[in-house]
Amino acid sequence: MDSVTIAFGIYLLLILGVGFYTARLTRSMNDFALGGNRLGPWVIAFSERASGESAWIILGLPGAALMAGMLELWTVLGCVSGIIFSWYIIAERLRKATEEHQALTLPELFAKRFDDDKGTIRILSSLIITFFFTFYVAAQFSGAGKVLNVTFGITQMQGMLLGAVIIVSYTLMGGFLAVAWTDLIQGIIMIGTLVILPLVAMIEINSLPAVSFTLDPGTLFVGNTGIAAFAAAIGGLSWGLGYMGQPHLITRYMAIDKVENIKIGRRIAISWAIPAFFGSMFIGLTGYYLLNAGMLSFEGNLLGSASALSDPEKIMPIMAQNLLPAWIAGIFISGAIAAMMSTADSQLLVSTTVLTEDLIGNYFHSFKNRFDLLFIGRMLTVVIGLVAFYLAWGSEQLVFEMVSYAWGGLGASFGPALLLTLWWKKVSKVGVISGMVAGTFFTVVDLFGVWVTARLSAFVIAFLIVVIFSYWKPDVDQA
Repeated sequence: MDSVTIAFGIYLLLILGVGFYTARLTRSMNDFALGGNRLGPWVIAFSERASGESAWIILGLPGAALMAGMLELWTVLGCVSGIIFSWYIIAERLRKATEEHQALTLPELFAKRFDDDKGTIRILSSLIITFFFTFYVAAQFSGAGKVLNVTFGITQMQGMLLGAVIIVSYTLMGGFLAVAWTDLIQGIIMIGTLVILPLVAMIEINSLPAVSFTLDPGTLFVGNTGIAAFAAAIGGLSWGLGYMGQPHLITRYMAIDKVENIKIGRRIAISWAIPAFFGSMFIGLTGYYLLNAGMLSFEGNLLGSASALSDPEKIMPIMAQNLLPAWIAGIFISGAIAAMMSTADSQLLVSTTVLTEDLIGNYFHSFKNRFDLLFIGRMLTVVIGLVAFYLAWGSEQLVFEMVSYAWGGLGASFGPALLLTLWWKKVSKVGVISGMVAGTFFTVVDLFGVWVTARLSAFVIAFLIVVIFSYWKPDVDQA
């Protein structure tokens, strides 16, 4: 058994061990959904960052940077700005609102805030979350298949199946506590991967006499000028808007033990995000140079150029195997799996919780009376995991594309509604419902195509609709 396999096996045993341990601490839906509000800023901040950045930051962004060059700097700037904005503008007010309304989920918070007796907000938001999260989890399973294919030579289908079984297992056992504590471990491995690997790559490049690593500012717009250049930059920056509407990230703000600890968590999260995103981009940029210099091989074949790599999203594990000692490569490749697990488990958990707490718990009383809600939540974890696996199996999309779709849809559906709910006193129930519908609709029906990404257009339209409908149909106490 080689060093890579041993390191990966130790990592999996550690993660599953956390799942078994936290299963003993998970006795109620509050424990399952928010960890009983007993986790401090370090665990919450690492959990928020690890669950926020998925296979996308380990595979998708490096692959995009490999192919598009410095254009992806706009994506990096957009994401880092979005993280900072969300922690400053959303986190503290949301934690206070969670305590005030005694809410376990985002749909429940909206429902209690707007006295949603008919359940329209609960049902609508639960269905939106489940719809987009199923695609999102499928992207993580797809990413797991790619990494395990590169690392162990198993097929992508086998890799997806292995990743899905592990993720569903420990989420099923420990709920939020398992997810948060494993995220802490995964977040540490991820930041190590994203900082050390590009540094080693740059040292390797600088050791080659015929190759020098330079950044070409001309690729910031991929040769575009005028409106096309502006659209390219805005497309990357628009990733930042999504952070305000991601239920699996927002849940971290809701779960922290004290409002006062938001400030500490914010510093930790931002300190993680900046080196992680720039490191991810530099993996792709340095990978381009290493491929063209003939420094990387895959499956025994030397790759002489970027075009020789059939799937650009495999660049990270290929670089780790070629540049690092086997045992370190094993740890860093575990970091790639960590990125996928830390997001997939969070999204499985949120989907399960909203379906259990907001739909079954409120509208299927006969079913609720026959089964414990915690048991129902665990069974739904398996069902959603199976649907996501089926989607990953049948999809030919890249991880980057699937995440972009789900990210934009969730950001547009919930971002404007939540932002205005926390900061604008005149926001109304009709406004929030209309904004959620608009965000979902205009993500699915992309009006502007290549000129303006749906991540931006759907968000802006949803924001305007929340404002317009709040003025048109104010709540009774505002009328």
